[in-house]
Amino acid sequence: MGMDDLLKGEPSSGFQTLLGYVLSRWEEGEAELQLSVDHRHLNRAGVVHGGVLATLLDTVSGFSATYCPVPGRVRRVVTLSLSTSFLGQARTGTLVATGRLRGGGHKIIGVAAEIRHRDTGALIATSEGMFKYRPGSENREGTEP
Repeated sequence: MGMDDLLKGEPSSGFQTLLGYVLSRWEEGEAELQLSVDHRHLNRAGVVHGGVLATLLDTVSGFSATYCPVPGRVRRVVTLSLSTSFLGQARTGTLVATGRLRGGGHKIIGVAAEIRHRDTGALIATSEGMFKYRPGSENREGTEP
């Protein structure tokens, strides 16, 4: 399954369009998003807003837990908790957010995520989150959209 097929039948969300992040890698238990920083992502101090970073961490975490190998089917989670740590700053460049499924039970799972600056490798933010599968999404085969 190619990257172009990953979100087949699922258009970008309004929030994704607003922020401009893209899914760059998605596989079982892992996902990666990229965001090219521009003026709309910056706060009054001229650095990427913490809300943008939290959004990337939350979103990449959800993707890492919801890979579905069955074409035309989907898996969904809701965020139960997300603990974030802001460790660095970025003003320009591309941010790369990576999420990894850590484990859990049949319905509640844990995910860790981080954001790094693509060019420097600097660690910008990290998170640990708990997510709950929506009905039908507990199984790897997913459910109808």
